Amino acid sequence: MNGNNDTDLFREMMADVAPMSNDIVEPEAKAHKPSEAQLARQLAAQSLNEGDPEYLSLEFARMLKPDDIIAFKRPGVQDGVYRKLRLGKYDIQARLDLHKFSLKDARTEILKFLKQCQKMDIRTVIIVHGKGERSTPPAKLKSFVSQWLEQITDVMCFHSAQRHQGGTGALYVLLKKSQDKKLENRERHLHRTG
Repeated sequence: MNGNNDTDLFREMMADVAPMSNDIVEPEAKAHKPSEAQLARQLAAQSLNEGDPEYLSLEFARMLKPDDIIAFKRPGVQDGVYRKLRLGKYDIQARLDLHKFSLKDARTEILKFLKQCQKMDIRTVIIVHGKGERSTPPAKLKSFVSQWLEQITDVMCFHSAQRHQGGTGALYVLLKKSQDKKLENRERHLHRTG
């Protein structure tokens, strides 16, 4: 086939097609309302840099049992790093004990503790929340702590501790590197390759 035959064939196929009189799409008048899932993701995108603890709910948490093992890992965390944390192979650099704290005070203490750890370039911590066997409902604080840590984007992963460090009544937590540490690592790698 030559180009002339193709053009003739195209014209013949398009002979009965009429051009559109209006090619402008009218916008819908409805305002966009975010779905519940979008709102939840928006809430989960909070970081330790924001001082208001109100985004961490005191109203609702997925309830756990006192002996439940808690495990959470964000996408991008290497399996080897998570495995070492889970097995308690990292040195614990700081500890927070939440026994005897009310729910609201525990929330405030967790945020204050994690912010301070990040400022001091502390990345591996343990948070002791207790099993909550005698609380009503059982494991109330444990359930809320787990949910709060998932919502803080500066928390990379966490897992229930080994038995000798509190077992299912405590969590190993790995925090993101501070901006200073990230910059320091970048510079060290640049000097090595340059």
